[in-house]
Amino acid sequence: MNSQARMKHLLSFIICTCSLIGQATQWTVGTGQTYTLPSQVAPMVNDGDTVNILAGTYPSDVTNWTADDLLLRGVGGFAQLESNGVSWGDKAIWVIQGDRTTVEWIEFSECTSTAYNGAGIRQEGHHLTVRNCIFRDNENGILAGSLLPSTIRIERCEFDHNGHGDGFSHNLYINHVDSLIFRYNYSHHAHVGHELKSRAHVNVIEYNRFSNEATGDASREIDLPNGGTTYMIGNVIQQGPMGQNSNLVGYGLEGLTNPVNHEFYVINNTLVNEKTVGSFLSIQNGNVFFKAYNNILAGGGSMIAGAFPSFTDTVSNLRGTITAMVFQDPATYNYHLSPSSPALSAGFPAGLAQNGYPLVAWEEYVHPTSSTVRCQHATLDVGAFEGCTTGIGYESEKEPLSIWPVPSDGLLFVHGVPFDAAVSLLDVHGALVEVPSRRGSDRAVLDVSGLAPGVYLLRIGTRTSRVVVQ
Repeated sequence: MNSQARMKHLLSFIICTCSLIGQATQWTVGTGQTYTLPSQVAPMVNDGDTVNILAGTYPSDVTNWTADDLLLRGVGGFAQLESNGVSWGDKAIWVIQGDRTTVEWIEFSECTSTAYNGAGIRQEGHHLTVRNCIFRDNENGILAGSLLPSTIRIERCEFDHNGHGDGFSHNLYINHVDSLIFRYNYSHHAHVGHELKSRAHVNVIEYNRFSNEATGDASREIDLPNGGTTYMIGNVIQQGPMGQNSNLVGYGLEGLTNPVNHEFYVINNTLVNEKTVGSFLSIQNGNVFFKAYNNILAGGGSMIAGAFPSFTDTVSNLRGTITAMVFQDPATYNYHLSPSSPALSAGFPAGLAQNGYPLVAWEEYVHPTSSTVRCQHATLDVGAFEGCTTGIGYESEKEPLSIWPVPSDGLLFVHGVPFDAAVSLLDVHGALVEVPSRRGSDRAVLDVSGLAPGVYLLRIGTRTSRVVVQ
């Protein structure tokens, strides 16, 4: 093929590609629309389509989604998918089989199956983002299968009373995927199972609330049965008097089998045990690097069940009774610090993880599923909350930036960026990193293929997020 023919072939390919992109369809589902149920449009959607589901109740409507790059969202409020015990394929309300699906503003409830693991979402495709959703009274909230490569991101969601009651079903259960990013969520009252169970190789668990409260009968609040690399930063973790287990967080207790370094970072969390016995952490003996800084450990039990790991770095962890911590209102699970709390100014900077990830609580959880910037000043407090009021919160109506993929392995897409906002990439020391980039009306695309693997900071205007380059 001569050069002119090759150019004509390339132009033809570009034109065809652009034509396909331009054909992405917006579907609207609901009362008064051509399609009144999500299941009616599921077989017809194509890659890249958006399905807008009007707020309302859709009883006993279950389906599967097979196209890639779908955006499935409630509009005008929550689209409530009340299963009434029905499941698609005896699996879930929604079985997601396409790749890179995003789900927003959907409530999934009351799903059961003959295997006792009916889920709100059964994830069978690569990569999933779930934001601003509710999972209530299912046998599993989200059940994700083992699939590589895959990153699952869950933000600003509530998981409430999921679990069959057999100990094998949970508020959410993530099997072997590359990474789980779990932020700003409220997971509570799992029925006998765990508030979060994850076998992901890398877990980023930041600024959430996990709680049994007074009546919950969950097992562990967080269970990471196969170890791996976990960053547990800025969480509120409470075990009530009816909890099924004696420890709040388990790490590697089914074997340290994940194929990455076993590193467990526990930084600026508030852990409260209302039982008189037990432990806050239970860690499998073995080749584990364990670093715990600035955690409040309030209530009964020991810090760690059994012996500490061989590689341990613990500084400024405050242990005592719930009363001794002088929380603002522990009876209502308000664990902000009162002016006389011993946790004030008792912290010590945790520095960086072994791979360069910053071990800093940049934000704080805001109940029920939100966040605010954590006040940064000369002294550091222990626990999930800083005792000052100069932090600036996110606007409640503003969606967080969407960064895809994380970890990044080439091109980094950042959606929701105002056209006039400055976009910059920094290393973990704050130095500017130059990378090729281009801008669209509401997104930025950065070419990070030439960067060394590691953690970088992405700054959009005055807002900063962390990204991982592999």
